[in-house]
Amino acid sequence: MAPKSRFTRLDAFTKTVEDARIRTTSGGIVTIVSLVVVFFLAWGEWSDYRRIVVHPELVVDKGRGERMEIHLNITFPRVPCELLTLDVMDVSGEQQHGVQHGVTKTRLRPLSQGGGEIDSRMLALHAAEESATHLDPSYCGSCYSADPPTTAKKPGCCNTCDEVKDAYAQKSWAFGRGEGVEQCEREHFSQRLDEQREEGCRIQGGLRVNKVVGNFHIAPGRSFSNGNMHVHDLKNYWDTPTKHTFTHQIHQLRFGPQLPDHLHEKLGTKHLPWTNHHLNPLDGTSQETDDVNYNYMYFIKIVPTSYLPLGWEKRWQGFGEEHHSSIGSFGSSADGSIETHQYSATSHKRSLSGGDDAAEGHQERLHARGGIPGVFFSYDISPMKVINREEKAKSFLGFVAGLCSIVGGTLTVAAAIDRALFEGGVRLKKLRTKDL
Repeated sequence: MAPKSRFTRLDAFTKTVEDARIRTTSGGIVTIVSLVVVFFLAWGEWSDYRRIVVHPELVVDKGRGERMEIHLNITFPRVPCELLTLDVMDVSGEQQHGVQHGVTKTRLRPLSQGGGEIDSRMLALHAAEESATHLDPSYCGSCYSADPPTTAKKPGCCNTCDEVKDAYAQKSWAFGRGEGVEQCEREHFSQRLDEQREEGCRIQGGLRVNKVVGNFHIAPGRSFSNGNMHVHDLKNYWDTPTKHTFTHQIHQLRFGPQLPDHLHEKLGTKHLPWTNHHLNPLDGTSQETDDVNYNYMYFIKIVPTSYLPLGWEKRWQGFGEEHHSSIGSFGSSADGSIETHQYSATSHKRSLSGGDDAAEGHQERLHARGGIPGVFFSYDISPMKVINREEKAKSFLGFVAGLCSIVGGTLTVAAAIDRALFEGGVRLKKLRTKDL
């Protein structure tokens, strides 16, 4: 026998000699079952260790000086593109009248002809067809008693119909069909209005705005500011034999980038019923009216939202403060994080002629008279921010601890069951022996 070491007295796992052991059939069955249970539970523990969960956090949004992207796709089947204007303004005092960058207007056939596309045009200042390059280089068109617009391609001149309209807008003058205006007659402006009278229009594209309270709207006629008032030249909208209305369909309206589909699948599982920020509540909204003097308003509450993938912190450390200052500007960052926005929306509609909602059973609701027909979106920014952070469901130490618990617990229960079966079998034998 080998000499005993100093650790022998510390052995908590005392052994029995092989001759003192008894092997039974029931013990073999319990052993097999316990091994199956151990492997099954261990596989579940391994799967849980590899699982990635998304934990939502709510923090105060400390971002400042950021801008936000608005993506829109809206169809107006009963208003031609020539009459529609998109304006953006916010409480910081910034205004974008007649937005002309990043937005596409698509002419649509009349509904009676199926509403298919005619042509699509990306709006831009001084488009090629409006640059008047065919004119004499020394030509300087008249602005007809108005001051030349600051956006004129040739300073001090109004060489195109749009420049004359801009000059009139600066003076807060109505423009009409441009009769008697050489530039508009040369470009056949009134003929274009007549040709597009029955058409519809789809406006789609992206806007970049300050991340403050503001609004954007789509209304008829060229817009301009008159003192503290925002005004539209509605003359061409009213003076037409065709009945234009602001029936519309919102195909898409979102703020910031859309989450990729693989994140949508991860966030939209039955285990995470709290998340729906892949959805935009106004998508697919349709409104119809036969009233030419009608106004639709959507009030939107925007909540900044971040999605931080697993390992985001390690990648972020490699970019430093310079990268940190750019996070949240527009969409995906170099470290894999995504900055976007969720929103909720309520809507209101009214006839600009005033009256009440007696037809809908609400005679107590009174509407003010006046306003601008069109579709208006007013948005507000929440001071709170939602952060969806990817994390592992369990750490490696937790996985090891769980594995040990499974093995130890299963074997302990199996030993108790085997002991009970053995003792029961012994007692049954004794009872049978007494009966004999």
